[in-house]
Amino acid sequence: MKGRAVYIKTFGCQMNEHDTERMLGIFESKGFIEVEEPKKADIVVFNTCAIRQKAEQKFLSSLGRIKHLKKKNPELKIIVAGCVAQLQGEKLLDRVPYIDYIIGPDNIHMIENILENQISNKIFTDENPLVANIKIPAKRMHHVKAWVNIMYGCNNYCAYCVVPYTRGRERSRPVESILEEIRLLGESGFKEITLLGQNVNSYRDGDIDFPSLLEKINEIKGIERIRFVTSHPKDLSKRLINAIKYCDKVCEHIHLPLQAGSNKILKLMNRKYTYEEYFEKICWLREAIPDISITSDIIVGFPQEQDEDFEKTINALKEIQFDGIFAFKFSPRTGTVAAKLDGQISEEVKSQRLTEILKLQDKITERKNKLLEGTIQEVLIEDKDEEEYSTGRTRTNKIVKIASDIGTGKIINVKIIKAHRHSLEGEIIKQ
Repeated sequence: MKGRAVYIKTFGCQMNEHDTERMLGIFESKGFIEVEEPKKADIVVFNTCAIRQKAEQKFLSSLGRIKHLKKKNPELKIIVAGCVAQLQGEKLLDRVPYIDYIIGPDNIHMIENILENQISNKIFTDENPLVANIKIPAKRMHHVKAWVNIMYGCNNYCAYCVVPYTRGRERSRPVESILEEIRLLGESGFKEITLLGQNVNSYRDGDIDFPSLLEKINEIKGIERIRFVTSHPKDLSKRLINAIKYCDKVCEHIHLPLQAGSNKILKLMNRKYTYEEYFEKICWLREAIPDISITSDIIVGFPQEQDEDFEKTINALKEIQFDGIFAFKFSPRTGTVAAKLDGQISEEVKSQRLTEILKLQDKITERKNKLLEGTIQEVLIEDKDEEEYSTGRTRTNKIVKIASDIGTGKIINVKIIKAHRHSLEGEIIKQ
């Protein structure tokens, strides 16, 4: 391949963001440079998301916008990677024949073969049981914090979710491989790592489960903070809560998707817990770690969600008092159980319910943030914004802006002087 410039556009979750880092690692190892516009590229990669219709439509729009580039330069290579690639495969190639290669999440390593012109196939979507053992270099997007995959795939088959079909069944990465990567990150100056998995709570390599893994990572020099996403409520144990409590580097924040407050809807979703069981675990967390920050996901407008079901979700938010949520309208995905259910909800009702949920949660988040005014918080400085504010996060994952020029990677004590809905303002504590 003659040209040596690559453009990658990423859609979706942290998994996809890290997959993009790994793709860039392969390209960089082959002498490619990353460019910011597709018109400057010799290879264009779309790393796609299929979790909701909106993300898929954004990808298709972006793909359509570069058709003229391919027409102008037939040597331009277009690669579609990620979950849409996995789900649609040959159908996508039939619809959009100017795509050159389709690569599912388990086959990122095949990019190297493509670059070396070693293959004639165009579609790589086979599930790879050994994906957890494949070492791929990553070009990190940040110099302070890093993502680290600990497992791939999901066994839960929630009724609305395509992940088991796009990323396969659960496969845990070997513990020594994880520890080796994190040791290198610590030696390279990274201060924070986020462990990634569709359900990190079910990680297991031999006798090492997720709490044991956290304990091992906690001993690694150089790393100051450990985070993880995502946890499935059914697998949240008191052992894991104790690991969060007693491992000093594990941050006091957990993202624990509730999805709905109605047991009827939770059962239809195949979430495998009741609201009462979920709430009990919230109580465990707050009893063990009083200052823990808890965030969640909510889906509104799931099939058969009546007004009384939605009201139970509203009441759940009022009772639990999350620090923040990601809320979405239900999006039917082809091949999932939920897409075939009777009682689909109109877009108008979904939109009304989403607005109500977000309005309520905004008030809760702002009120909880106001409680932090006047407190001293430990902040890891991550960046500087355009207004010359240094920005960072507390251990509880709250964004803090400080009107001072502070080097990235520093951990400082900050007094919170003003709270906003989605961020805090702070000032440095004079030593």
